[in-house]
Amino acid sequence: MSDDATAAGETGEVAGGDDGQKPLCESAQLTPSSRFLQAELELNAHLRQLTFSEPVRYIYNPLEYAWDTHRCYVERYCQDGLKILFLGMNPGPFGMAQTGVPFGEVRSVVDWLKITGEVGHPPDEHPKRQITGLACTQREVSGARFWGFFRKLCGEPARFFQHCFVHNLCPLIFMSASGKNLTPPELLVGEREKLLVLCDIALCQVVKALGVSMVIGIGRVAEQRARRALTAAGVSVRVEGIMHPSPRNPKANKGWEEEAKAKLTELGVMSLLANM
Repeated sequence: MSDDATAAGETGEVAGGDDGQKPLCESAQLTPSSRFLQAELELNAHLRQLTFSEPVRYIYNPLEYAWDTHRCYVERYCQDGLKILFLGMNPGPFGMAQTGVPFGEVRSVVDWLKITGEVGHPPDEHPKRQITGLACTQREVSGARFWGFFRKLCGEPARFFQHCFVHNLCPLIFMSASGKNLTPPELLVGEREKLLVLCDIALCQVVKALGVSMVIGIGRVAEQRARRALTAAGVSVRVEGIMHPSPRNPKANKGWEEEAKAKLTELGVMSLLANM
Protein backbone atom coordinates (compact mmCIF):
# COMPACT_ATOMS: atom_id res chain seq x y z
CA MET A 1 0.00 0.00 0.00
CA SER A 2 1.33 3.46 -0.86
CA ASP A 3 2.47 5.67 1.91
CA ASP A 4 2.01 7.87 0.86
CA ALA A 5 12.12 12.08 -12.30
CA THR A 6 10.64 9.22 -14.18
CA ALA A 7 7.65 8.97 -16.37
CA ALA A 8 5.82 6.40 -18.40
CA GLY A 9 5.18 6.71 -22.08
CA GLU A 10 2.41 4.81 -23.78
CA THR A 11 4.23 1.56 -23.04
CA GLY A 12 5.02 2.56 -19.49
CA GLU A 13 8.74 3.15 -19.99
CA VAL A 14 10.58 4.59 -17.05
CA ALA A 15 12.48 7.66 -18.19
CA GLY A 16 14.23 10.66 -16.74
CA GLY A 17 17.59 12.37 -16.50
CA ASP A 18 19.89 12.61 -13.54
CA ASP A 19 18.50 16.02 -12.46
CA GLY A 20 21.87 17.06 -11.12
CA GLN A 21 22.45 13.85 -9.22
CA LYS A 22 26.17 13.16 -8.95
CA PRO A 23 27.94 10.06 -7.66
CA LEU A 24 29.10 10.67 -4.11
CA CYS A 25 32.83 10.88 -3.53
CA GLU A 26 34.53 7.86 -2.02
CA SER A 27 35.41 9.57 1.25
CA ALA A 28 31.82 10.78 1.71
CA GLN A 29 30.60 7.20 1.63
CA LEU A 30 31.97 6.77 5.15
CA THR A 31 28.87 8.50 6.53
CA PRO A 32 25.53 6.65 6.83
CA SER A 33 23.70 9.36 4.90
CA SER A 34 26.06 9.27 1.92
CA ARG A 35 26.05 5.46 1.79
CA PHE A 36 22.26 5.59 1.90
CA LEU A 37 22.06 8.14 -0.91
CA GLN A 38 24.54 6.20 -3.02
CA ALA A 39 22.36 3.08 -2.77
CA GLU A 40 19.40 5.15 -3.94
CA LEU A 41 21.32 6.60 -6.88
CA GLU A 42 22.29 3.10 -7.96
CA LEU A 43 18.67 1.95 -7.65
CA ASN A 44 17.51 4.90 -9.76
CA ALA A 45 19.92 3.91 -12.52
CA HIS A 46 18.49 0.38 -12.61
CA LEU A 47 14.87 1.53 -12.43
CA ARG A 48 15.29 3.68 -15.53
CA GLN A 49 15.78 0.50 -17.55
CA LEU A 50 12.38 -0.96 -16.63
CA THR A 51 9.18 -0.82 -18.69
CA PHE A 52 5.62 -1.39 -17.54
CA SER A 53 2.47 -2.39 -19.40
CA GLU A 54 -1.17 -1.44 -18.93
CA PRO A 55 -2.78 -0.55 -16.60
CA VAL A 56 0.32 1.56 -15.84
CA ARG A 57 0.40 4.77 -17.86
CA TYR A 58 2.29 7.25 -15.65
CA ILE A 59 5.28 6.63 -13.40
CA TYR A 60 6.74 9.23 -11.05
CA ASN A 61 10.04 8.86 -9.21
CA PRO A 62 10.45 11.53 -6.51
CA LEU A 63 14.05 10.38 -6.04
CA GLU A 64 14.60 12.07 -9.40
CA TYR A 65 12.51 15.26 -9.48
CA ALA A 66 12.40 15.79 -5.67
CA TRP A 67 16.02 14.81 -5.05
CA ASP A 68 16.76 18.20 -3.47
CA THR A 69 14.24 17.82 -0.64
CA HIS A 70 14.89 14.10 -0.32
CA ARG A 71 18.61 14.68 0.10
CA CYS A 72 17.86 17.35 2.71
CA TYR A 73 15.82 14.77 4.65
CA VAL A 74 18.49 12.07 4.43
CA GLU A 75 21.46 14.31 5.23
CA ARG A 76 19.67 15.87 8.18
CA TYR A 77 18.31 12.74 9.82
CA CYS A 78 20.22 9.66 8.62
CA GLN A 79 23.03 9.32 11.14
CA ASP A 80 25.18 6.96 13.18
CA GLY A 81 23.57 4.93 15.96
CA LEU A 82 20.31 4.06 14.23
CA LYS A 83 18.55 0.96 15.55
CA ILE A 84 15.17 0.94 13.79
CA LEU A 85 14.22 1.32 10.12
CA PHE A 86 10.52 1.95 9.51
CA LEU A 87 9.77 0.72 5.99
CA GLY A 88 6.84 1.75 3.79
CA MET A 89 6.08 0.18 0.42
CA ASN A 90 6.03 3.09 -2.06
CA PRO A 91 5.07 6.79 -2.26
CA GLY A 92 1.57 8.16 -1.97
CA PRO A 93 0.39 10.79 -4.50
CA PHE A 94 0.10 13.57 -1.90
CA GLY A 95 2.99 12.52 0.33
CA MET A 96 6.42 11.49 -0.87
CA ALA A 97 5.39 12.10 -4.48
CA GLN A 98 5.12 15.80 -3.57
CA THR A 99 7.85 16.21 -0.96
CA GLY A 100 10.48 13.51 -1.49
CA VAL A 101 10.03 12.36 2.12
CA PRO A 102 8.50 8.98 3.02
CA PHE A 103 4.92 9.43 4.26
CA GLY A 104 5.68 13.07 3.51
CA GLU A 105 2.47 14.92 4.27
CA VAL A 106 3.39 18.53 3.54
CA ARG A 107 2.62 20.13 6.89
CA SER A 108 4.59 17.49 8.77
CA VAL A 109 7.52 17.83 6.37
CA VAL A 110 7.62 21.64 6.51
CA ASP A 111 6.51 22.39 10.07
CA TRP A 112 8.02 19.50 12.03
CA LEU A 113 10.83 18.02 9.96
CA LYS A 114 11.83 21.48 8.66
CA ILE A 115 12.69 20.17 5.20
CA THR A 116 13.51 22.74 2.53
CA GLY A 117 14.49 22.62 -1.12
CA GLU A 118 13.19 22.73 -4.66
CA VAL A 119 10.84 20.13 -6.13
CA GLY A 120 10.70 19.78 -9.89
CA HIS A 121 8.39 17.77 -12.12
CA PRO A 122 8.41 14.34 -13.73
CA PRO A 123 8.65 14.61 -17.54
CA ASP A 124 5.12 13.31 -18.03
CA GLU A 125 2.50 14.44 -15.50
CA HIS A 126 -1.11 13.40 -15.30
CA PRO A 127 -3.26 16.57 -15.37
CA LYS A 128 -5.09 15.39 -12.24
CA ARG A 129 -1.88 14.44 -10.40
CA GLN A 130 0.38 17.42 -10.89
CA ILE A 131 3.37 17.95 -8.63
CA THR A 132 3.24 21.17 -6.62
CA GLY A 133 5.89 20.14 -4.10
CA LEU A 134 5.97 21.81 -0.70
CA ALA A 135 3.11 24.06 -1.85
CA CYS A 136 0.76 21.07 -2.15
CA THR A 137 -2.49 21.74 -0.27
CA GLN A 138 -3.89 18.21 -0.48
CA ARG A 139 -3.57 16.40 2.85
CA GLU A 140 -2.19 12.87 2.85
CA VAL A 141 -3.97 11.11 5.70
CA SER A 142 -1.44 8.28 6.03
CA GLY A 143 1.46 10.70 6.38
CA ALA A 144 -0.41 13.01 8.74
CA ARG A 145 -1.22 10.07 10.99
CA PHE A 146 2.27 8.60 10.86
CA TRP A 147 4.33 11.72 11.50
CA GLY A 148 1.65 13.22 13.76
CA PHE A 149 1.90 10.19 16.04
CA PHE A 150 5.66 10.44 16.37
CA ARG A 151 5.53 14.20 16.80
CA LYS A 152 3.14 13.74 19.72
CA LEU A 153 5.25 10.93 21.13
CA CYS A 154 8.74 12.41 20.70
CA GLY A 155 8.18 16.16 20.76
CA GLU A 156 11.20 16.99 18.61
CA PRO A 157 12.45 15.23 15.46
CA ALA A 158 15.88 14.74 17.04
CA ARG A 159 14.44 12.32 19.56
CA PHE A 160 12.80 10.16 16.90
CA PHE A 161 15.79 10.18 14.55
CA GLN A 162 18.29 9.46 17.31
CA HIS A 163 17.41 5.79 16.86
CA CYS A 164 14.96 5.58 13.94
CA PHE A 165 14.75 6.34 10.24
CA VAL A 166 11.94 6.04 7.67
CA HIS A 167 12.33 4.70 4.15
CA ASN A 168 10.22 3.29 1.31
CA LEU A 169 11.11 -0.02 -0.31
CA CYS A 170 10.13 1.21 -3.79
CA PRO A 171 10.50 4.89 -4.78
CA LEU A 172 8.11 4.73 -7.74
CA ILE A 173 4.46 5.74 -7.84
CA PHE A 174 2.28 4.24 -10.57
CA MET A 175 -0.92 5.64 -12.09
CA SER A 176 -3.41 4.48 -14.67
CA ALA A 177 -4.59 6.63 -17.59
CA SER A 178 -7.37 7.95 -15.35
CA GLY A 179 -4.89 9.01 -12.66
CA LYS A 180 -5.84 6.19 -10.31
CA ASN A 181 -3.03 5.23 -7.95
CA LEU A 182 -1.74 1.70 -8.59
CA THR A 183 0.12 -0.11 -5.82
CA PRO A 184 2.90 -2.61 -6.65
CA PRO A 185 0.62 -5.63 -6.02
CA GLU A 186 -1.59 -4.34 -8.87
CA LEU A 187 1.21 -4.52 -11.45
CA LEU A 188 1.63 -7.44 -13.85
CA VAL A 189 3.38 -10.24 -11.98
CA GLY A 190 6.52 -10.43 -14.13
CA GLU A 191 7.01 -6.67 -14.21
CA ARG A 192 6.36 -6.39 -10.48
CA GLU A 193 8.97 -9.02 -9.66
CA LYS A 194 11.64 -7.35 -11.82
CA LEU A 195 10.92 -4.11 -9.97
CA LEU A 196 10.90 -5.59 -6.49
CA VAL A 197 14.05 -7.65 -6.99
CA LEU A 198 15.91 -4.40 -7.65
CA CYS A 199 14.27 -2.78 -4.63
CA ASP A 200 15.14 -5.82 -2.49
CA ILE A 201 18.82 -5.48 -3.39
CA ALA A 202 18.77 -1.78 -2.52
CA LEU A 203 17.01 -2.51 0.79
CA CYS A 204 19.75 -4.95 1.78
CA GLN A 205 22.37 -2.32 0.95
CA VAL A 206 20.52 0.28 3.01
CA VAL A 207 20.10 -1.99 6.04
CA LYS A 208 23.81 -2.84 5.98
CA ALA A 209 24.77 0.82 5.54
CA LEU A 210 22.64 1.95 8.48
CA GLY A 211 23.50 -0.98 10.74
CA VAL A 212 19.98 -1.17 12.18
CA SER A 213 18.94 -4.17 14.28
CA MET A 214 15.23 -4.07 13.40
CA VAL A 215 13.16 -3.31 10.30
CA ILE A 216 9.51 -2.47 10.98
CA GLY A 217 7.30 -2.81 7.92
CA ILE A 218 4.47 -0.29 7.78
CA GLY A 219 1.70 -2.55 6.57
CA ARG A 220 1.68 -6.28 5.89
CA VAL A 221 2.99 -6.04 2.31
CA ALA A 222 6.12 -4.09 3.28
CA GLU A 223 6.75 -6.36 6.26
CA GLN A 224 6.49 -9.55 4.22
CA ARG A 225 8.63 -8.25 1.38
CA ALA A 226 11.33 -7.02 3.75
CA ARG A 227 11.44 -10.36 5.57
CA ARG A 228 11.71 -12.25 2.30
CA ALA A 229 14.44 -10.00 0.87
CA LEU A 230 16.60 -9.79 3.97
CA THR A 231 16.31 -13.49 4.79
CA ALA A 232 17.21 -14.50 1.23
CA ALA A 233 20.27 -12.23 1.33
CA GLY A 234 21.39 -13.58 4.69
CA VAL A 235 21.14 -10.17 6.37
CA SER A 236 20.84 -10.71 10.10
CA VAL A 237 18.16 -8.28 11.21
CA ARG A 238 14.83 -8.63 13.02
CA VAL A 239 11.78 -7.90 10.83
CA GLU A 240 8.46 -6.90 12.42
CA GLY A 241 5.43 -4.89 11.35
CA ILE A 242 2.86 -2.31 12.39
CA MET A 243 -0.53 -1.55 10.90
CA HIS A 244 -0.58 0.79 7.91
CA PRO A 245 -2.20 4.16 8.74
CA SER A 246 -4.07 4.34 5.41
CA PRO A 247 -7.65 5.68 5.51
CA ARG A 248 -8.53 2.72 3.29
CA ASN A 249 -7.87 0.51 6.31
CA PRO A 250 -11.03 0.43 8.50
CA LYS A 251 -9.02 -0.64 11.54
CA ALA A 252 -6.67 2.31 11.14
CA ASN A 253 -9.66 4.67 11.00
CA LYS A 254 -10.86 3.34 14.34
CA GLY A 255 -7.65 4.16 16.17
CA TRP A 256 -4.33 3.75 14.41
CA GLU A 257 -2.32 5.57 17.09
CA GLU A 258 -3.49 3.20 19.82
CA GLU A 259 -2.71 0.17 17.65
CA ALA A 260 0.73 1.51 16.74
CA LYS A 261 1.58 2.38 20.33
CA ALA A 262 0.57 -1.06 21.57
CA LYS A 263 2.62 -2.81 18.90
CA LEU A 264 5.70 -0.64 19.45
CA THR A 265 5.44 -1.32 23.18
CA GLU A 266 5.29 -5.05 22.46
CA LEU A 267 8.40 -4.74 20.25
CA GLY A 268 10.32 -2.84 22.93
CA VAL A 269 10.62 0.29 20.79
CA MET A 270 8.66 2.72 22.96
CA SER A 271 11.52 3.21 25.41
CA LEU A 272 13.56 4.70 22.55
CA LEU A 273 10.82 7.13 21.55
CA ALA A 274 8.74 8.33 24.49
CA ASN A 275 9.07 12.04 25.26
CA MET A 276 10.04 12.16 28.92
